[in-house]
Order: sequence, then structure tokens, then C-alpha cells
Amino acid sequence: MNPDALRGHMDALLLSVLEREPLHGYAIIEALLERSGGALSVPTGTVYPALRRLERIGYLSSEWATVGGRKRRTYRLTDSGRKQLEGERSAWQEFATVIGSVLRAEAAEVSAVRAANG
Repeated sequence: MNPDALRGHMDALLLSVLEREPLHGYAIIEALLERSGGALSVPTGTVYPALRRLERIGYLSSEWATVGGRKRRTYRLTDSGRKQLEGERSAWQEFATVIGSVLRAEAAEVSAVRAANG
């Protein structure tokens, strides 16, 4: 997956993964990879700064926990983060609908021209 395609969507992806349960950073990266069918291999250098930023603005909270014998910071979605996720989903649906409309129209025109030129 082109990293530029993720630009502007990382917050929504992270919030969505944390909607189900609190997770530590590496588990978040694994969840993104699993939920995307292997298409989203996001580097730690992208995920951890985004998690810290989302925590600073109040969408996430974190606490230290021992996971598998290792001390790790576990992130949890806040009520504010849930509201933000709802907004992100709504914005994504609108974006996907608009872009889809443009791409479908273009594809339909190309198909029509090809059919006419037979």
C-alpha cells in the first residue's frame, strides 16, 4: 500500500483499532496488519508518534501494564476519542462516496467510448 494513501487517515485507523479494547503499540501495529489483510504494514516510527499525539489531544489515554512479562504502555480510547472516531467514519464515508462517484463516472465514460469504437 502506498504510504501517501494513508496520509490523513492514520488517526481514524488507530482510533478504530482501539475501539474494541485497549492495546499496546505493537499489538496495534499487528491489528492494523491483520484487519487490512496484510496490506497495512505501518512502521513503529509512524504509529508511536501518532499515539502520543492522540493522547495529548485527549482521544486516547494510556497506562503502563505488564503484558507477557514485559512492561508496555497500553492505549485506551476515551469518550472524546469515540466521538472523534464517529466523525472520522462519517467523513470517510462522504469522501469514499464522492471519490467513488468520480471514478465510476470516468470508468463508465471509458467503457462507453470503447464500446462505441468497438
